[in-house]
Amino acid sequence: MATIKDIADKLGVSVSTVSKGLNGAKDISDALRKSVLDTAVELGYTSKKLKSNDAGVIGIFVENMHIDGEDDFGYDIILGFRQAAFRQGLSVEVEEIDPSFQEAHHFEAYILERGYMAAFLVGFALNDPWMEQLAQTTVPTVLLDNFIPANPHVSYIGTDSEEGIDMAISHLMSLGHEKIAFLDGSKDSMISDQRMRAYLRSISQHHLPLDASMAVYGFFVADAAHYHVPRFLDMGATAILCGNDDIARGVIDSCRQQGYAVPEDVSVIGFDDMPFAEKLNPPLTTIRQNRTELGKCAFMVLQTLTEGVSLSKNMLRPSLTMRASTAIAKPRVMIRRSDSKDSVLHVNPRLYEELLKEQQT
Repeated sequence: MATIKDIADKLGVSVSTVSKGLNGAKDISDALRKSVLDTAVELGYTSKKLKSNDAGVIGIFVENMHIDGEDDFGYDIILGFRQAAFRQGLSVEVEEIDPSFQEAHHFEAYILERGYMAAFLVGFALNDPWMEQLAQTTVPTVLLDNFIPANPHVSYIGTDSEEGIDMAISHLMSLGHEKIAFLDGSKDSMISDQRMRAYLRSISQHHLPLDASMAVYGFFVADAAHYHVPRFLDMGATAILCGNDDIARGVIDSCRQQGYAVPEDVSVIGFDDMPFAEKLNPPLTTIRQNRTELGKCAFMVLQTLTEGVSLSKNMLRPSLTMRASTAIAKPRVMIRRSDSKDSVLHVNPRLYEELLKEQQT
């Protein structure tokens, strides 16, 4: 476990300065105090107050997401939440669970049993058992990329997919791309549906060819690319937009296996800006969402809920990080057109029909 000296060594300051930062002394700057607190959390330091039972405890529940290493999507989210909670003298416990755990434990009963004052749920699917129970809960709860309507005790936080996807489409259009495919994440995921809707809407608003066969669901893993990229290439796609950076990594590998160079033949864009994105060959152009700030925002919203103020949806703004995986479009001829059982037309026909109605109004 980290000590005060470890924090001092990391920041290059004295032990007394760290002690002042941890104890709220007034004779150091706010910026330095925040650095001390954030570094303390990053290194795993726990104060005596947090070791006692006096501090409030918040439960973070994680499913379908890795959180242990800096290259894991959830790592920075949990870190940001911990840093914000630590500043307020609150303790955080992280539990990794699965659907069978949810079936065995009722949400509110488990929160009461564990003595948690509030909860933050990360990585949950729409059909998870606890999602239905959250419709009636009175426990202050924040969800990452999931939404429960009409419950004032539950709030949503995420990054604006509409704005992010449109940034990517606009960037590709500026390079002359018109045939832009989209390989999304898993079905039964609210964030996948949001990004699919954002893609279809952006393509339509920019008056680009709208083809449901070029918009497919996969999984949020690199291997998903190998099932879909060959078909995209046969259909003449000059760019492939991806639901996350891991998918984009697989797309780059798959293009190379098919004899196509990135970005000379095909441009690729990811979503998230994970640490590995800039280390890929070529370095990945991607839509950046600040995951540490997402964690801090989740705590801020949760604290507001505990004070009786109801918040609905809270979204951070994305940005586009431009690297070397996109280039001027190289026109290509369609070899063959084929449909896929994973296309939006088959997986989520209602969403596709909604978009067509928007076009007609």
